[in-house]
Amino acid sequence: MKISALSLGLLAAAANAQYFSEGWAPGKAVPTVDTPPTHPTSIPQKQAAPAERLTPAKIASWFDLATLLQSAPAVSVFERFGINITERLEGAVQAAKIWDDRVTLITDHNYQDVIVNEPLTEQEEQDRTWILVISATAGRQDGISKYVDDMSDSAYNQTVIAGDLPNVRWGRVDYFNVTGITTKWAVWQAPFLVILRHRGQDLRFYRPHQIRINDFALRAFLQHEDWKLTPPWTGIYAPGGDREWIMEYLAVVLTKLYDTAILFPRWLLFIISGGIASFLINFLHKPSAAAASAPAQQHTTTPTAVTEASSNATATASRTVPAKRKKATKGK
Repeated sequence: MKISALSLGLLAAAANAQYFSEGWAPGKAVPTVDTPPTHPTSIPQKQAAPAERLTPAKIASWFDLATLLQSAPAVSVFERFGINITERLEGAVQAAKIWDDRVTLITDHNYQDVIVNEPLTEQEEQDRTWILVISATAGRQDGISKYVDDMSDSAYNQTVIAGDLPNVRWGRVDYFNVTGITTKWAVWQAPFLVILRHRGQDLRFYRPHQIRINDFALRAFLQHEDWKLTPPWTGIYAPGGDREWIMEYLAVVLTKLYDTAILFPRWLLFIISGGIASFLINFLHKPSAAAASAPAQQHTTTPTAVTEASSNATATASRTVPAKRKKATKGK
């Protein structure tokens, strides 16, 4: 028992000895105490994905006819009649597809992020060239605009296969769904080809009749950098001009108006525009005060004239009746 008690005491002393230090001595570094984490067993949380930016075009898409037809109540109603409305809509969308989706669609809301603030090195910024097609095909049946779109898409496809234009980026601007960009650039018609450089500070505009529009010629135009033969747009309203702020202010105002207008469905805009047009037509064709008082005077004088005419006719009849009686008496 004594041996066991002694051994237990030695073990306890050895166990306690490891928790004692010799202390701090001059010349030694000051010991630091590591603070344990507050929640050592906590699991790191993943950062939530940033919320998708809500744009007027996205809000307007909620009231789009295709979106309403793809809703669950509409799909169930059509299924009762044996119609797969989702498949029909997908087929209609594919049939109405007019552009190559691989080409970047430039809008008022992504222009700054895609082109102006594109992350580039200094050398890449000097070499970067954007070719943009301002197209009107989506809004109207324009043969020239459709041809320019087809040739641009074909040239883009050949460039992707060849890989010989690494510094060139392709984009498209829908003329009827963009307001700020076209206003700032003073573009009032389509189609146009635009060579954009230096983050939008150097702009060159080409109409279809000014250059050869086919896929091979367009690629050669970019490979040989023939656009350098054309001076960039300069003037007081051009980028860097003295009155550039006027075009920017006008672009902001018109973009705000457009973003507000597209929040309403088209059928509602037709009703509102029809009501406004009817009101304006009635207001412009409203008779003047003098013309409106003339018929009123005629209506007020007509009963008097009729009364006078009837009294005159009665007096004449009363005169003729005694005359006839006198003639009849003389004849007897």
